Amino acid sequence: MKIGVFDSGLGGLFVLRSIQKKLPQYDYVYFGDTARVPYGDRSQAEIYRFTRQGVEYLFTQGCSLVILACNTASTQALRKIQREYLPKRYPNRRVLGVIIPTVEAALARAPKSVGVIATQRTVDSNAYVKKIFKRTEHVRVFQQPAPQLVPLMESDHVLEAKRMVAAYTQALARTQSSVVILGCTHYGMLRSAFRKSLPVKTRLLVQNDVVPAKLKDYLQRHPEISQRLSQRHTVVINLTKVNPHVRQHAWKWFGKHVPLKFVALAK
Repeated sequence: MKIGVFDSGLGGLFVLRSIQKKLPQYDYVYFGDTARVPYGDRSQAEIYRFTRQGVEYLFTQGCSLVILACNTASTQALRKIQREYLPKRYPNRRVLGVIIPTVEAALARAPKSVGVIATQRTVDSNAYVKKIFKRTEHVRVFQQPAPQLVPLMESDHVLEAKRMVAAYTQALARTQSSVVILGCTHYGMLRSAFRKSLPVKTRLLVQNDVVPAKLKDYLQRHPEISQRLSQRHTVVINLTKVNPHVRQHAWKWFGKHVPLKFVALAK
């Protein structure tokens, strides 16, 4: 069995690259819903339906463990998938999100304040606030939506996205938060822009650093899952739309030998 990674676009591919570097021995299948990105301004019903389609496709490709590398999908679809969909259809398979691992990493040093910058849908869900307060009430949480960053990254307007980072981080910079969570996997590609826009003392938490380490720990704690995973060092990338800039990043990160497959899903 393989490890699947799901996202709406480039962000998850960036996370997969980091996972593969940390755990190169396993076989990976990526599914990017690039035809319907971004998810951040869609309804919960749409996000759940799209996410379930992606998860189900990864299961058909032999994945026993799927990582939702999309924060929006993790906030809007993960719980229902875990509690309703998996028990009925795939009781022996696992789907994990990125919110809880990121919160655990953010609280590891007992910060006094945490900033979160994410898509509008993730901010509106208050998912990070709820998960943080579930673990401690002795921390202040500040949120900042950044609705334009994902569309800009997906349309390859990187310079404009970097300029928007400075605008979006102004309010968070004034909070003097001990930790700022980049609550969207796309934002990892803008790490340097965020670093320049935030106070030097602020710890920047990027999910392509967090997720690989947490996945390694998870597999060590669940040998019944890790023992089922095949180890042939392979990567297959599936996309619902093969954009030129997505292809360019995929080849840059994984090499031109890695197959890019087009997948057509029901609308």
